Amino acid sequence: MAKKNFPVTPAEIEGPFYPMSRLSDQDHDLTRIGDRQALAQGRHILLTGTVTDTQGGPIRGAQVEIWQANAAGRYQHPYDPNPAPIDPDFQGYAVVLTDAEGAFLFRTVFPGAYPATVNWVRPPHIHFKVAHPDYMPLTTQMYFPNHPLNASDLLLNDKSEQERALMIARPKASAGDLKVFEYFIVLKKMPMDSSSGAHGK
Repeated sequence: MAKKNFPVTPAEIEGPFYPMSRLSDQDHDLTRIGDRQALAQGRHILLTGTVTDTQGGPIRGAQVEIWQANAAGRYQHPYDPNPAPIDPDFQGYAVVLTDAEGAFLFRTVFPGAYPATVNWVRPPHIHFKVAHPDYMPLTTQMYFPNHPLNASDLLLNDKSEQERALMIARPKASAGDLKVFEYFIVLKKMPMDSSSGAHGK
């Protein structure tokens, strides 16, 4: 029986707010910085997922970076023009490695919407950058299911219907008081270098 071929996760622009500088704390929990007692403002959520190849095989040791706006729609970035307040207790960025099952987990806040232009409000989303030596690097954006601003987002709606479906997280059963969202990421294998038989750089 032929193996099922899963579509590669669509790429998206990095955007202007990839962190210029990062906190020393870059762990999976964006709601607490270091040993501070204060927690990030907003609704806390869990974001789980897996990184696989196009045959559904788990990719161990993939580096998964995320960055996002805080609950008010403001990035921890000096050039973000949004007048919404910065949350000093929100990490804003995290990086983890996938486990043997290709799985990752983040605890974060539900990001706020924010104005991109006078006529365009970006829906809540989280930026992803995923890398592994054997696979093509991926930069993309993940959206939340059934959010009303998804329908008018210029970036999301530049994609096909199938691509949009691949960029929207799935809701899962809550974990206590936390809503849980799941996001599946599929990477394309690095092309082989025909002259050497090794993966291309």
